[in-house]
Amino acid sequence: MGNNILDKIHKMHYEVRRRIKYERSMNMRILVRKRSALLFLLCLVLVTGCACLSSQKSEQFVFLSSTIGPIDSGIVAALEDQFEKETGIRVRHVGAGTGAALKMATRGQIDLVMAHAKSLEEKFIADGYGTERIPLMYNDFVIVGSSADPAGIKGEKSATAALKKIMDTNAKFISRGDKSGTHVAEMELWKAAGITPEGAWYVVYEKGAEGNVATLQYTDQEAAYTVIDRATYLSLKDRIKVVILVEGDGALLNYISLIPVNPAKFSRINQRDTLTFVEWLTSPEKGQLIIRDFGKEKYGSPLFFPNSVEWRKLQKK
Repeated sequence: MGNNILDKIHKMHYEVRRRIKYERSMNMRILVRKRSALLFLLCLVLVTGCACLSSQKSEQFVFLSSTIGPIDSGIVAALEDQFEKETGIRVRHVGAGTGAALKMATRGQIDLVMAHAKSLEEKFIADGYGTERIPLMYNDFVIVGSSADPAGIKGEKSATAALKKIMDTNAKFISRGDKSGTHVAEMELWKAAGITPEGAWYVVYEKGAEGNVATLQYTDQEAAYTVIDRATYLSLKDRIKVVILVEGDGALLNYISLIPVNPAKFSRINQRDTLTFVEWLTSPEKGQLIIRDFGKEKYGSPLFFPNSVEWRKLQKK
């Protein structure tokens, strides 16, 4: 029964993505509010479907709610597959922006969340839904734009200074605008710059909830600026014209955490296998090695860097 439901989950997830691609090809214009609501409701259907496994849910199944970036990069699947090979424990995931990924976990059918927005994660834990933030990995955000660079930000060492130049020149900037981890990071940069972005130059992408890949592709089409994670840029760099203009500022670091859902709040979650998965992911000999090497062969450099407490302790020796 469990396998049948899992197959249905994957078919439904595939159908959502197929439908989005179809709509794009037909140039259909759907407001992001409606699109986000539809995707979120479908995700809830997927989550609720797992409830059909009842309180006797197989202890060999961990359900992960993850931010979209690591899924699009392929690292989530790589980690899940290797973990299952070594332990026999299945892990399946559903993807959404960090805000939506955390929201799904408040329903009690998610075992573990992978997120990258500290303020949202801390609130999730403070509200009793999660147990703790567990460091997993990091990469960084970059500011990209056309090589013409109308705002003249290329080589700027300060991300906030670059954003001020973009605003001062009214150069087009694309925002995801969906309360995802990337959007939260962008808004924190604007706040640090003392700027409330508004005006014709600041464009909230109506399909931003589809993720960083879609947002970067749209930015490329518009020859605009945006804040995006490096992994997404590297995965698309051979198919787009925008280039990295600002990088290396500590304010652009992008930390990705794990949050086990609180078993005291939801008794049906698979705590045992979830903690086994977390231990494996954070182990310097297991998941952290995969993270260290992921992307090197294809892109010439890793897409993420290990950041577990155990890994950092080992590096200090």
